[in-house]
Amino acid sequence: MGFFERLANVWKGFLSLWISEVETKNPEAVYEAAIEERIKKHKELKKAVSGIVYLRNKLAAELEEKERELAEVQVQIPIAVEEGEDEVALVLIQRKDELTARIAQLQVELDKVAGQTEEAKAGLISFQEEIKKLQREKDEMLAKKANAEARISIQETLDGLSTDADIKALENVRSHIDKLQAEADVATEIKGESLDDKLAKIKAKTSNVAARSQLEEMKKQMAARKSAQQAAGNVKKTM
Repeated sequence: MGFFERLANVWKGFLSLWISEVETKNPEAVYEAAIEERIKKHKELKKAVSGIVYLRNKLAAELEEKERELAEVQVQIPIAVEEGEDEVALVLIQRKDELTARIAQLQVELDKVAGQTEEAKAGLISFQEEIKKLQREKDEMLAKKANAEARISIQETLDGLSTDADIKALENVRSHIDKLQAEADVATEIKGESLDDKLAKIKAKTSNVAARSQLEEMKKQMAARKSAQQAAGNVKKTM
C-alpha cells in the first residue's frame, strides 16, 4: 500500500469520525434526512406501482375486448356456414382461433401482472407504514434524549454542590438567627432599666398616691355629709 493510499484511508477515517460526531449531536437532523429519503423512495415506488397498475388495466381492457370480439365471431360462423359462405366461414374460423390463442395469452399475462400489482401495492403500504414508524421513533428518541439530558444536567448540578459549602451556609444561617434572638433577649432584659423608664415609674407611683389621697378625701366628705343628714333627721323627729 502506497503512502498516498494510506493517507487517503486515514483521511477517510477522520472524515467518518467527524460525520459520526456530527450525527450524534444532531439526531433530529439525521432522522429527518432518513425520513425524507424514505419519502422520496416511496414516491418512486408509487410511480413504479402505478406503471404496473396501468399495465394490468391495459391487459384487462384488451382481454375484455378480445373476448367480446370472440363472442361476435362465434355467432357469425354458423351464419356464414348456413349461407354457404365458405370463404367467409374459413376467415371467421381462423379469426376465432387467433382470438382464442390471444385470450389465453392475455389471461396468463394478466394473472402474472395482477399478482405483481398486489405485491407492489402491499410493498407500497408496508413502506408507507415504515415511514410512519420511523416518524414515531424520531419523536420517542428525541423525547428520550431530552429526558436524559435533563437528568444529566440535574446530576451535574448536584455533583457541583459541595457538602462543606452546604454545612457552612447552614451554620451561617443558624448563627444569624441566634444573634437576632440574643438582640431580642437583650432588649427584653434592659427594658425598664433606663433613666427615663425609672422616672416614668416614679411618676406613675406619684400620680397613683395623689389619686388615692383625693379618693380618701372624697370618702371623708361624703361620710361627713351623710352623718350631718342623719343628725338633722333625728332632730326633726324629736321635735
